Amino acid sequence: MPKKGMRSLWFHSKTSSYSLSPNSSPSSRPSHSTRPIPRSTSFSLDSAMIDQSIEAAAALITKWNPDSSSYANVTSLFYESKVEAMQFIHSVNNLQKAMHALVSDNSSSSDKLVQAHKLMQIAMKRLQKEFYQILSMNRAHLDPESVSARSSRASARSSISDYEDDDDDVRPAGASIEEVEEVSSIAMADLRSIAECMISSGYAKECVSIYKIIRQSIVDEGIYRLGVEKLSSSQINKMPWEVLELKIKNWLDAVKISMRTLFTGERILCDHVFASSDSIRESCFTEISKQGATILFNFPEVVAKSKKSPEKIFRVLDIYTAISENWPEIESIFSFESTASVRSQAITSIIRLGESVRAMLSDFESAIQKDSSKSLVRDGGVHSVTLHAMNYLSLLADYSNILGDIFADWPQPAKSSLPESYFDSPQSDESPVTAISMRIAWLILVLLCKLDGRAKHSKDVSLSYLFLANNIQHVVSTVRRSNLQYLLGEDWVAKHEAKLRQFAAKYERLAWGKVIASLPENPTAEISSAEAKEIFRKFNSSFEEAYLKQGTLVVSDPNLRDEMKVSIATKLEPVYQKFYDKYRPTTGRGVRNARLFVRFAPEDVGNYLSGLFLGTIEPVDCGSSPSPSSPSSHRRRERSRR
Repeated sequence: MPKKGMRSLWFHSKTSSYSLSPNSSPSSRPSHSTRPIPRSTSFSLDSAMIDQSIEAAAALITKWNPDSSSYANVTSLFYESKVEAMQFIHSVNNLQKAMHALVSDNSSSSDKLVQAHKLMQIAMKRLQKEFYQILSMNRAHLDPESVSARSSRASARSSISDYEDDDDDVRPAGASIEEVEEVSSIAMADLRSIAECMISSGYAKECVSIYKIIRQSIVDEGIYRLGVEKLSSSQINKMPWEVLELKIKNWLDAVKISMRTLFTGERILCDHVFASSDSIRESCFTEISKQGATILFNFPEVVAKSKKSPEKIFRVLDIYTAISENWPEIESIFSFESTASVRSQAITSIIRLGESVRAMLSDFESAIQKDSSKSLVRDGGVHSVTLHAMNYLSLLADYSNILGDIFADWPQPAKSSLPESYFDSPQSDESPVTAISMRIAWLILVLLCKLDGRAKHSKDVSLSYLFLANNIQHVVSTVRRSNLQYLLGEDWVAKHEAKLRQFAAKYERLAWGKVIASLPENPTAEISSAEAKEIFRKFNSSFEEAYLKQGTLVVSDPNLRDEMKVSIATKLEPVYQKFYDKYRPTTGRGVRNARLFVRFAPEDVGNYLSGLFLGTIEPVDCGSSPSPSSPSSHRRRERSRR
């Protein structure tokens, strides 16, 4: 809980209130009897020294009394003469010592003490005016960005000086940087001098009131310009996602700027100006920054409590990442006990965001399991749920560090609802198992089980295996080209590639096994002409049937497509070539008679197979190849020669 307010920390109950205007008249000030003199070390001043201090202070203070001199009223002491300004501060400090000496010496004249109090009131009014003017006139040089970047400017100036002999164009920029830094440093030093003088003289309240009014307006304006606004859960829930996403993007920019410049600059400035009092700088910074910071870090909590959708997870993770990455700055800037509520709000937002992410991933898992699309994908290609799920998971992998934090203590899902055969792919010792890697592996497992269930509903078993091969290939290729490979490990990839090969082999056996079986194991073995004709007939029929059926199917991945075509061709073409070369002449004389038994030349078989898995074919008709290029032209050339 924050400490009590600034007033209870260091304001005496009898201290007068401060009027905003720095030009308030001395008559509005309390008499010396109501203004307690701050305790200080005891002084031993003789009467002559006391008189000398009062006289010296009177001369300078009267000169710069804004109520008695029109020149003093319109002129800034600190801008007019820095030397005289420092003399003024020194005189006030000496006056304060004289007052302490007068109070401690009961025999001293009360007239001198009254005179000193009146001079002190005039001096404080002058310093209030100066403090206000410096803060107001230097808003551009004391803006949080300028203050927070002072060290960066110093580094930049050092770098520029290294190259100033080589590049004349750099010097004007360097000069401008130096000028900005110099003005900022001078203003900060002047404010600190005034603040220390007023605090030590018992006028802390008046000094801080001016400071807080001006600086809080700068912070409030900064928060407003960054687009940060206080929103309720009901307002968030009524927003279209496009509008909320835009506000989240604005917030992400705002938190970066506010932590690097706005609040950092204010903390640096406040610590510098009120370095003489820990309690004052804490109370002052808290009052200036607490409201804006609370609004800033409340927004993530409101977003986390809004309606959840798996698609929103990435923006929620962006917010979580922003708070997590800025946490060291949050702790440092808002380190006071009185700003503990700001830290608490940031932590609460982190917790709520984590809960939201876990809920959205659970919803994503449910969406996969409840997917009601009946289609197996008629061409055996990659299912839309696979495309969506793997794209989603590959994007999630980019947040693996953050997700690791979120799921570190989250229980792993039960495996009882899925087939045991799917649990044979744990990570190897080389790929350490983490909470998020297990969670991602689980979600892919849920996806594969869903696809397996889809495949079982197909009446065409070969198509179901091609479907599984295509989809697991997409899963594996997505893992390999994303950060998922680092989460799941090579062992996981290798085992799923083995499953892919099993599916592809089963497809080949079921879809092309009859064609392969139609040819003899020994294509050059001696057989009769009738037996050769029967083999040609079976091959013609089975090859045409398989081609027309399988030619409409798709293998999306080009590497897998080539591997499958090569595997089928390797088992068919060499055997058919040898059989064709030996037994085609035995099928009868004349082209027409031979074509009754031999419909495909070895070249045609190769061309037909090369056109597989692209999803489009032409029907095989009277020995003409569906391929628009070489097979048909080859046949035409062959017929013309005959």
